[in-house]
This record gives sequence, C-alpha cells and structure tokens, in this order.
Amino acid sequence: MQVYRYSAPEFSPYDDGRVPEADPGRWVAPRAAGPLRASLSLPGSKSLTNRELVLSALAAGPSRLRAPLHSRDTALMIQALRSLDTTIDEVESGEPFGPDLEITPGELQGGVTVDCGLAGTVMRFLPPVAALALGPVTFDGDESARRRPMATTVASLRALGVEVADDGRGSLPFSVHGTGEVEGGAVEIDASASSQFVSGLLLSAPSFSQGLTLTHTGESLPSMPHIEMTIDALAQRGVEVASPSAGVWEVPAGPIAGRDLVIEPDLSNAAPFLVAALVAGGTVSIAHWPAETTQVGADLIELLPLWGATVTLEGDVLTVDGGDGLIGGGSLPGVDVDLSRGGELAPALVALAALASGPSTITGIGHLRGHETDRLAALASEINALGGRVTELDDGLHLEPSPLHAGQWRSFEDHRMATAAAIIGLAVDGVEVDDVRVTAKTLPQFTELWSELLGRRVSERPADIDLLGFL
Repeated sequence: MQVYRYSAPEFSPYDDGRVPEADPGRWVAPRAAGPLRASLSLPGSKSLTNRELVLSALAAGPSRLRAPLHSRDTALMIQALRSLDTTIDEVESGEPFGPDLEITPGELQGGVTVDCGLAGTVMRFLPPVAALALGPVTFDGDESARRRPMATTVASLRALGVEVADDGRGSLPFSVHGTGEVEGGAVEIDASASSQFVSGLLLSAPSFSQGLTLTHTGESLPSMPHIEMTIDALAQRGVEVASPSAGVWEVPAGPIAGRDLVIEPDLSNAAPFLVAALVAGGTVSIAHWPAETTQVGADLIELLPLWGATVTLEGDVLTVDGGDGLIGGGSLPGVDVDLSRGGELAPALVALAALASGPSTITGIGHLRGHETDRLAALASEINALGGRVTELDDGLHLEPSPLHAGQWRSFEDHRMATAAAIIGLAVDGVEVDDVRVTAKTLPQFTELWSELLGRRVSERPADIDLLGFL
C-alpha cells in the first residue's frame, strides 16, 4: 500500500510558528497580525470517505470515490480493506489533495490483523465487516485506542451469533471469527457512548442474511447527524433504512450498489478556520460548501452567529465575517449552547469560548470523554494551564472569562486538541503545541492551510509525516 506523505512546514518563531529540528512535532501557534481575508479549499470529509469505502467494499459492483480524503484515518481504512481482499486502486485526478480511489469488491478473507490506529470509524465499522469474512480478523491499534469504549461492538456481534474473543476486556485488542456470513435479525444495543456503534452495524446490515432490526436502548444518543449520514449513504446505494420509531432502524437484506461519487469537503475540519474570523477579525471563506448535507459541520451556520459572526452562503462559498474580531478591539460574548448534535465541533467552540468576555456553558458533549482522549478533561486542563477558568461538568464544560498567557499545550494524540490550540494562539502569544502532527489524522495539510489562512510564507524545507506511523 502506498503511504501518503505531506510536507509539514517549518516556520520562524516570529512568523507562523516553528517545528524545531530536534522535535519535529512541536509547533508554536502563530498569532494573527490583523484581520483575515482568506479563501480556502479543504480536502474531503473523513466521515463520508470511510463510510463510502466500507460500502464500496461490500457493494455488488465497483465504485469510484472522487476527491476523497487522504489522511491517517482513511489510510488505515484502505489498508484494512485491502487486507480483507478488497482491491483499491489510486487514480490520478489532478485534484490538489490527492488521487481518486477505485474500489473493486472481492470475497472477504480473514487471517489478518487490522491496525485501527486511533480511528473510531475503523475500530467500529470494520468488525461487522470482518464477521462476513472467512477466517479470524484481529483488531488492535494505538495504545490510546485500547482505552476507547468497544464493549457495545463486541456485545452486538455476539448477539448476532458471531464469535468474538476479547478476554472479557470489551476493548481492543480482540478477534472476530468470521464464517463468511451473518444471519442478522433483531439486536438491541446501548450506543450512548458513540453513534459509531449504530453506523457500524447499519453499514454491514444489508449483507446479513436476514438484514437487521437495530434498537438503541440507552437514554441518549449523541451525534444523530452521523447516523443520518450513514442512512443517506445507504439510500444512495439502493438500501432504504426504515425507522418506525425513535432509536429503531430496520435494514433489509439486499445488494449494495456500486457508485461513482464526489466526496464533500470536511465541514467539521472547517470549524477552526471559520472560528478564526471571530478571533482575528475579517472574513474567511470556504469553497465547495454543499447546499445540502448530513455533515454536522453545517451547524456552524447557526452556531457562529451566537458569538457575533455574520455568515453568508453564496453559491457554494460559505463566508464568515468576524467584524473587528477580538484582536481588533472587539469582544466575544459568553454563550450557553447544547452540542449534543455535533460534539466534534466542541473543541473549536470551547477554544473560542475561552477567549470570550463572559461565561459560557457548553453541554451535550459528555460522550467526548470516550474519543481520542477524554476531550473534556483535556480541554479543561490545557486551557487552565494557560490561565483559564474551566470547570468540568457531567455533560460538558463551564468557562469563566480569564486572561490567557503563553505556555505548553498537550495534544493528547488528538487532532482536535491541536487545532483548538491554534485558535487560542491567534490571540495569545507563545501557545506551543507538543505535537501538531496529530492533525494528520483527518487533515494532514493543517499547518499549511493555517499558514495560508494567515497569509504567511510557508518554508521550503519539509518534514515528512508517515500517515500510518507518525505517532
């Protein structure tokens, strides 16, 4: 498999930050010198790319994914599907963010080990696929991945009659012993910790002999838009998922059609760039914004005005106008907001709230404790280390206004922690991220695009990052 690499720029400490030669992941978040006038294009959605890769591998015919994301998470998904005997070829497209992908399904074969890295979509979408393979498939990943909740996946496969060996851990590593088919039927799960448990089962369900009737039994279900994204992706391939009542999904058995489709840009990865307009002032525009989408990043259109932004969508260009911005003499209000629909936007919005002049409470994000790291604890600890006043709640964070100062920022192997630091660094000198390379998980070009956002020079001396092994 080809390993994608990108050039992470080095910067002068008086320019855009720096990547010291002895510690290539360390990065000083650059401060904005004035209002922004930026127009950017972003690579494809990780959530869509990995869903479409799975569906393409299970489809009745070949598929082509145009403008897919090439990042660590998608590279891990491609590597895993290839190991299961799916053919995935790269086709040059002339697009700036990498080649298209042509996927030809094959008879799924086990006898392999899948490296999940720290990708929730790999560790939760592929075990049901592995159950359809012939032979055992072992799943493991980064050390941090072993702390992510997986008991629901293990229990749901066992309820479907699939043998899973996990030594009682309910976490990685574990092995799925596939027999080439899954009968399907009715299954109940508690997906309160992650909507990915639902999506993982729905994606493979058409390939089960009897389809699937899936019932969520927990009190809450985070990130419903991601489940809607899965259902829409299935519908576009001829599989109609019924939901006769809240928390119940019925998937008929049947073929999954091959598709030729364009992957939308990642709207959640747009969050730090759009938020930057409120901090630095001026305008930031993102090209190719879809008119209709299931991506939760679209909620930024309603969320950013809560902090005073003006948001316009003209054609396929979304523009956020932050006015004078914080560093131009303006101020940011405190905001109370429930982000249960889209917790992945929380790190960027919490960083914004940390710069506000009034108190903020951000709730509906308790499930973020089970992401790449405990994001609530991580955000609270790192903002407080810079002089902030953040209190953890059961379901969120409360922030009181407090001046921030220079200091170290730990990324905790979490891409959204690193981008949150970049937002704070726009207004605070000397915010130093311990490892900006973690952004390669979903946006390998982050530092280059951040430099473009600020209109800064990118150094010609690159530092390559191996997307499959940079941690």
